[in-house]
Amino acid sequence: MKKTALVIMAAGIGSRFGKGIKQLAPVGPNGEIIMDYSIHDALEAGFNKVVFIIRKDIEEEFRQVIGNRIEKITEVAYAFQSLEELPDGFVKPEGRTKPWGTGQAVLAAKKVLEEPFAVINADDYYGKEAYVKVHDYLVSEKPADGLLHICMAGFRLGNTLSDNGSVTRGICHIEDGILTGITETHDIFKTAKGAETRSEDGSSEELDTGNLVSMNMWGLTTEFMDTLEKGFTDFLRDLTPGDVKKEYLLPEMIDRLIKSKAANVDVLETEDTWFGVTYAEDKESVMEAFRDLVKKGVYPSNLYA
Repeated sequence: MKKTALVIMAAGIGSRFGKGIKQLAPVGPNGEIIMDYSIHDALEAGFNKVVFIIRKDIEEEFRQVIGNRIEKITEVAYAFQSLEELPDGFVKPEGRTKPWGTGQAVLAAKKVLEEPFAVINADDYYGKEAYVKVHDYLVSEKPADGLLHICMAGFRLGNTLSDNGSVTRGICHIEDGILTGITETHDIFKTAKGAETRSEDGSSEELDTGNLVSMNMWGLTTEFMDTLEKGFTDFLRDLTPGDVKKEYLLPEMIDRLIKSKAANVDVLETEDTWFGVTYAEDKESVMEAFRDLVKKGVYPSNLYA
């Protein structure tokens, strides 16, 4: 069996996250958090390693809340995202407090990855189908054509909306199953007809709920990490003096690879429904969704019994 890893971006979790941070509130019948279900689905799909990307200051509590539990069922590694972890020749700009972004977060895991891997957000539930498709893609043979061959799980826009407010989604542009670009679209609201995006001037535009969107679930390779590392150096070199907020974002970096024809990004369609606690009011509906999944037998009532 080929080795594959699930990389979970959790460095954005606040300190004392176990004391009420909404993204990691218990949602399962026995106190399970969303990450528990993500890991369960990934292992079931064939992944056999989990890498947590966190900050050093939350390591002890993170291990207590979830890490120690997962170490009992699969191989676990930790990577630490830090503002000070920069390539040779660079130092953290004075006044910089904002994290460097998802690109640097994934790059932090380079030292503990020797296998192809999937990347997900810690606070998103993606369903089972996407893990199976991404895993199977990662272990399949790729053309020796000099391109980076990576993938993205594509979700139907209508399956990713909140009943409690607007969301931002990356709407995908696809040709013959290949990603050609992503349009970051803000202020998307669920409506009686489907979905629409609203502007500050009061105007709105109806959106096709069947459009595929990116939910930041990628299938990547160790070769991609080399490109990601070079890209971060370029990003830092191009920063203007005094810019303390710009981020090195994974989707933007992948979009540049597409436009430069350096990568082939296959879009793997999934019909599963995405869950996330975007708003505090979302928690109850997410809990109800998991109760329904347990009732239907998708998950056992106690995930770790």
